Amino acid sequence: MLINEVSKATNLTKKAIEYYINQGLVFPKILKNGYRYFSENDVELLKKISVFRKIGLGTDDIKAVLADEKGGILKKISVQKELSVQREKAKQAILDQLGAGKSFAEIETALNAIEQSKTVTGKLLEAFPGYYGRFICLHFARFLSEPISTPQQQAAYKEIIDFLDEAPALTFPKELQDFIDESTQNISAEKILELNEQTKRSIESPEQFLSENKEMLTWYLEYKKSDEYKNSPAFKFQEVLKEFNNTNGYYDVFIPAMKNLSASYADYYQQLEIANEKLISEYPEIATLNTLRKTTNED
Repeated sequence: MLINEVSKATNLTKKAIEYYINQGLVFPKILKNGYRYFSENDVELLKKISVFRKIGLGTDDIKAVLADEKGGILKKISVQKELSVQREKAKQAILDQLGAGKSFAEIETALNAIEQSKTVTGKLLEAFPGYYGRFICLHFARFLSEPISTPQQQAAYKEIIDFLDEAPALTFPKELQDFIDESTQNISAEKILELNEQTKRSIESPEQFLSENKEMLTWYLEYKKSDEYKNSPAFKFQEVLKEFNNTNGYYDVFIPAMKNLSASYADYYQQLEIANEKLISEYPEIATLNTLRKTTNED
């Protein structure tokens, strides 16, 4: 097809098509007469690009998505969009407060907290790959909205940034990465937020959680003792994470710094400890096994 036909087939203007060509997103064949010839694949590609543009993706993001065969980039962008929505909601609340007469000094402090949250969540998403990075990013994001107003918080914030900047890359063997990609391909940012909320409810009412899930927990704890589980990709995934977190400072640096930075996270962590004690009292044979805290990789 020539560009006029492509324009009609895709509902894109000729200028838009030329822009995508110049941005290196589509590569039509150049005929001897100098005209551009677009194949059926080019037309389908332009339709995809149009969709991506309509949902707010820039050309650099689109280029990364088109080059990504497994769809991980698109899921990462979805998390970034979710975090952006959360920040815009927080800014809207600040605007309302400003209209209600709140001082500019207080507003500035709240805005700084939003920017600091953006920095930490962005670095979390970069530091940890794939589903794990998306999960841990959205998990900690809800604890990062508090203003940094004390020297202890300032020091903790610096510790977190330094940790994330210096943390080694988390890598998985190819067969394990394939398992992770396949088993998490349909887990959206919305689903991760739902999982976080379920965990929050479970530690707020651990007795109720244990009562309602007694049969499932009994089965799960027995299954974790089996050879089937110990030979499974899920077990190998947990072992890689455990080794990584034990050696890179996640437990010794990042988690203590998070507790110092965020009072809400410190409260949440204390609730985890209480829930852990109740779990162990209910299932003493598991001792240090912590089903609830494994959910957020904090044990």
